[in-house]
Parts: sequence; C-alpha cells; structure tokens
Amino acid sequence: MAISTKSGNNHGADIAQRMKEEEELGLRRLTGPIQWAIPVVALSWSLFQLSLSSFLLLDSTYIRAIHLAFAFLIVFLSYPTLNRDVNIPGLRWLGEKHNIPLVDISFALLSALAALYIAIDYEGIANRVGMPSQLDMVVGIFLVIALLEAARRVIGPALPVIALAFTGYAFFGPYMPDFLAFKGVSLSRYVSQISLTTEGIYGIPLDVSARIVFLFVLFGAMLDKAGAGKFFIDLAMSLLGRFKGGPAKAAVASSGLTGLVSGSSIANVVTTGTFTIPLMKKVGYPAKKAAAIEVAASTDGQIMPPIMGAAAFIIAEYVNIPYIEVCKAAAVPAFASYATLFYLTHIEASKLGLSGLPKADLPRFFKTLMEGLHFLIPLFVLLYELIIPRHSPDLAAYRAILVLAVIMLIQNPIRAKIRGESIGLGFKRGLLDILTGMVAGARNMVSVAVATAAAGIIVGVVTMGLGGLITEIIGYLSRGNILLMLIITAIASLLIGMGLPTTATYIVMASLTAPVIVTLGASQGFVVPLIAAHLFCFYFGILADDTPPVGLAAYAASAIAKSDPIPTGIQGFMYDIRTAILPFMFIFNHDMLLLGINSWPLGILIFVMTSIGAFAFASATQGYFAERNRWYDIPLLLGVSALMFRPDFFARLVNLDNYYLVYMAGLALWAIIYLLQKLRKKVRV
Repeated sequence: MAISTKSGNNHGADIAQRMKEEEELGLRRLTGPIQWAIPVVALSWSLFQLSLSSFLLLDSTYIRAIHLAFAFLIVFLSYPTLNRDVNIPGLRWLGEKHNIPLVDISFALLSALAALYIAIDYEGIANRVGMPSQLDMVVGIFLVIALLEAARRVIGPALPVIALAFTGYAFFGPYMPDFLAFKGVSLSRYVSQISLTTEGIYGIPLDVSARIVFLFVLFGAMLDKAGAGKFFIDLAMSLLGRFKGGPAKAAVASSGLTGLVSGSSIANVVTTGTFTIPLMKKVGYPAKKAAAIEVAASTDGQIMPPIMGAAAFIIAEYVNIPYIEVCKAAAVPAFASYATLFYLTHIEASKLGLSGLPKADLPRFFKTLMEGLHFLIPLFVLLYELIIPRHSPDLAAYRAILVLAVIMLIQNPIRAKIRGESIGLGFKRGLLDILTGMVAGARNMVSVAVATAAAGIIVGVVTMGLGGLITEIIGYLSRGNILLMLIITAIASLLIGMGLPTTATYIVMASLTAPVIVTLGASQGFVVPLIAAHLFCFYFGILADDTPPVGLAAYAASAIAKSDPIPTGIQGFMYDIRTAILPFMFIFNHDMLLLGINSWPLGILIFVMTSIGAFAFASATQGYFAERNRWYDIPLLLGVSALMFRPDFFARLVNLDNYYLVYMAGLALWAIIYLLQKLRKKVRV
C-alpha cells in the first residue's frame, strides 16, 4: 500500500513548502512571457557550470566572477525588494511579486556587470594592485552594496549587518578603546582587498561554491526531480515502519539519505516530513515530538559524509587536505549522531508505549526496492568516483549527473510503455524533468553563492589585520582556558547561525575562531588539529538551524505537524544535545576523527564505543534507559559517556598502555545500569 498523508495535513505541508520556496526558490510568481526569464537564466547557469567540468577551461577568477553574476541576475529578478506589499504611490514596485520592475531589471544587469568587472579588466586590475583607479573604486563600492542587498533579499539582514559591522570596525578601529583598537584601513585598500582581489568577495568560499558545490546542489535537485525523495521515504518505511516507533525511525533514515545530497535543513524537512510527521502522529507521537524528531534528523543530514552540505568542500580548501580526508574525519561523529537519533526515537516510543504501523499499511520492501533501484545507481557512481579512483569532487559529481540524466531520460518512456501510453510523450517528460531539475538546482544555489560571497567580505576584513586582534580578544574573554574558549565559540556559532545559512555561519566562525582554537591550544601545550577546529565550527553552525527562537527548520516542521514552533524547536534542540556534545569530545579525543587511524577494525571499534557513549548521554538527558531514570542513574550514565568518549584520558589516569580496558569498564557499567533498571522494573510489577 502506498504511503499518503491525510488531507488535514495539506495546509501545514503547504506552509512548509512555501517556507522552502521562500528560502530557496525566490518569492515572485510571474506570469506571461516574463516568467521564462528566470528559468532561462537558471538553465544557462547550470549549463555553464556543467561545461566547466567537461570542455570549458577558464581561469579561476573568471569562474568566480561569472558564478556571482548569474547569482545576482536570479536574485534581483526573483526576489522583490520587500517581502510585504507596498501601497505608497510610486513605490509599489518595492513589493511587486507578479512582475519584475524596471528598477530591479536595471539593478540585476548592473550588479552582474559589477561582478564581471574583475574578469573584464583582469590584466588592468592586476597591474593596479593597491592603486585602484576611479572606475575601480566606483565599481568596487557598488559591488559591495549590490552583494549586501542580494544577501538581505535572499537570507535576511543578519549577514549584511555582520558584514557592515566588520566594515565599520575596519574604518573606525583607531577610535576604539585601547583593547579593541585597530590601525584601520583606507577606502582604497578596503575596495582593493574586498572587491578587486581573491582575498575578499572572490575568495576561497566563492571558488568552492563555483567549482564544486553547484554540481552537488544540482545533483540533489535533479535526484529529487527524478523521484528519489519519495523512494527513500518508502524504502525506509518498508524496512522500519513495523518496529516500535517505526515512522520515527523511518524519518531518521530517509532524512539521512536525503541529507546526503541536500544542503538545506528546511528542504529536508519539507521533502521527508510531509510524509513522516503525519505517520509519526498516527502511531501516537505527540505533534511536538513528531516535528522535533524530523527537525533533528533533517538538521543532522548536513553532517553526513560524503557530501555534508556545501561546507565540507570549503573545509577541505581551508584546511588544505584532500576532500576524502574531511569525509573520513567526519564519519564517526556523524554516524554516531545518527545512530543515537535512532536510539532516541526508540526510547521515546518506549516512554509513550507506542508500537509500529501494521504491515498492511506499509510499502512492500522488495517491490519498493525494485521500482527505485535505478535511483541508487548515480549515488553509487558518485561514491565510487570519490572513494576508489579518488577523482576530484567536481568531476565525480559531473559524472554522477550524467548517469542521473540518462536515467531521467529513459525512466519515463519505460513507465509510459508499461502504462500503454506514448513512448514519445514519456521521452518528452524525461527531457522536461532534466531541464526543470537544472533550473531548480540553479535556483537552490542562489543562497549558497550569495552567502559565500558575502561572507568573503568578513573574511577579507579579518585578513587585513583583524585576525591577531580577534585572537587576543577571544583569549582575554576565555582567560586562556581552551574549554571556555570552545563554549564561547559554540554559543557565538549558535547565535550567528540563527540568522545565517549553515555555510555562511561556518565561514564566519572558522575565519574568526578556528585559528584561535589551534593557537590557544598550542599555548597550553595541547595540540588541536586544524580539521578538528573547523569541524567544531561546522557542527554548531548546523545546530543553529533548530535553535529557538529562530530555528527555521523547526518552523517548517511545526507547520506540517500543527504544533507550536517554539516548543518544537526546544524539543528538537534537546534531541540534538547528543550531537552538541560530540564536537567538544573530538577536540580532545582525536581518535574520534580517525586521525592517523587506518585500520578498519579499530575504526569500527571507535565508532561502536562512541555510539554507546552517545546512547548513554541520550538516556541521561532524556530521562529513560530500560525504564524511567531515577536521580542516581544520571551520573552513572554520564560516567559511561565519559569513559567511552575519553578513554585516552582515563587510560592515562590509571597508567594503562591502551584504552581497551577503559572501554570494557564502560561497557560493564552500562550493562549494570541496564540490569538494575530491568530488575527495578520487574520488582515494581
């Protein structure tokens, strides 16, 4: 039996879908001939990006400039200046949603030209480094203004405000109090650094967005258009739906699969939550908890290797290690976090006394697998390209897209043949799916391209001399204590991430704090690998997506579940505490990142023990293990977590040569707690 949502949930699903569209697909709903303008630009952008991985050879700076120019065109053509209607005569164009005002068309063209200026006059600008001409200054200043306005329209005011604050600090630093004083910069140096070199707007984040991220976002959009999203959901339901709390477990699995190719928590919620949240409510999960489970699963989809949203590729560039090494380092924390979320759904079901869905209400596994087996082929191609021959991520994504396009082209004619319809019509549908997938991929990329470029303003200001000052300020605030420094970084990431996309949050926090974490650790004689510091910033940037009161993923899920968004966000954050503890642990226990570990058995052992530690931590924070905890169970469970997360510390404490005995002690304590709770439950009965 196919899974379907109840009609009563349609309104909530529509609200969530609109939130996704507002986040990713633009706000204008155009009619008439003008409606084709944005799809044509988007399709051209996708074709340009695909050509870079096949036959087109361009200098990196040219690629970044063209990438940003396409993003500008889509932003100013898609997004009105204001989200609300404006009824003031002569200013109604500010909120125009059904046509593109001449002002926005002009601004789109001028901003695209400003983005292309560094490519148009590449040699001239290179010869005038540090001595910009008057035209350089005008174009450079306009580019900053256009970028901040584009960021405001797409992702809200937070990132432009932060960029303006850093810009103001760069100019007014000499007038600050002594401990905040900065020598300041001139306008010409600011424009040169930010707009006319690859140290600001056109920096590493935009380069990664243009070379790599676009293709993965395009791959995800085309996979979704092909119908893979529903296949993942049905497959997860067929496997897990009949178990205790089965729909919740299916939500975790399907969100993890969707998160492999999606860089948006809201997109994950809308794609999978529309099906899984009503089913969770059907088996007895309260609306708030059903929505919160989907939020936690969808948010953590971005930490799943091998893709990890957009930030994984930027991490590889910043840390200067192969992309596959980033995936390896992220593997244990990511899979342990997801395993723990499975565990959380189980103990929630146990607390509520829930069961699974009847087998008759579930899709049949073998039939579902056979019907959607072809969707796994491009994923396997992607993984093969990344892991076996270790081709570059952009080449791997390009080849996976080609395979996916072939599948999309032939699946509709085959389905048409089975249904007795015209094969030619099926072929046209397949071609249309490919084209609409390319358009959707380009539109989905707008927020990433604009965010990475705008974050480049902040990175550029930091590289002009603020980096050392920031190190001093954070060192002063943390009093030289690395744990306090990590707490400050985590809180700052959560606060900044409330208003920024994950990628932008990571770029800002990594440029500000990752070097400080490494430096401060070294000053205390403690080695913090750079990859650990960057993953720390990345994790807390992701967790901001369900942090109240702003967490947009929680709002999308609550719209589907018809629950209050603030309690939903709080519950989701409580579930994600098990993820929040992991970054603190891998900063001190580098084995969790598999650094220097190349043995599969040892890697699996570390994963299993880390998962058990996370299970114990989840039981302690959620108040349930074999039965409801009593007060004295909590410190014992936290003790299990400590032993599993930091076996190196306890091994040194008792002068052990290895930490296998520490693991055994943790397992023994975990088993004892379980047996005592079972015995207590039996005696009470």
